[in-house]
Amino acid sequence: MRRLDQGAPLRAAIRAAGLDIPHLAARTKELDPTGKGLSPAYVGFIVGAGKTAREECSKRAADLITRALDPEVGPFFEDVVFTLDESTSTRRSKTAVSVKSGLAPLPEQLLDQRELSTFLRKSMSWIDGQIREAREAGRTWPGLHYVGRSRRFDPRAVLAGMREERAQISA
Repeated sequence: MRRLDQGAPLRAAIRAAGLDIPHLAARTKELDPTGKGLSPAYVGFIVGAGKTAREECSKRAADLITRALDPEVGPFFEDVVFTLDESTSTRRSKTAVSVKSGLAPLPEQLLDQRELSTFLRKSMSWIDGQIREAREAGRTWPGLHYVGRSRRFDPRAVLAGMREERAQISA
């Protein structure tokens, strides 16, 4: 689960409830059917605003915090889904297939490596390693396009390739 608005609604609800991080952690322990709850440190990571704050947490942690803070106040978290929204732009570029070159058109949205690493939640060096492994195996990494000397990535093709690879590994 990903916290909304970098945790601002969470912190506002904590202030409104008159709680602090240790008391919120104790409240999660009361509400947890297993009796474990969340540690104050973990709660601090989730609701914090500093450098150590985390944007994502487990569904269990999000559920316990939401129940401890009165779910009527509003949503504090959103589900993390690996999908791209369709463009709502009325100025989409229409690239046609060039008969002379025989190349397929470029996708509507290409990401640079930093954007792709953020999207996949993987490091840039992980992406470099995947590209290197694919090259050594004599294939092109899915979704990779060279634009001049820079790399650009089609996020849909990258995800499709990762799913296909995962299916091959599990089979």
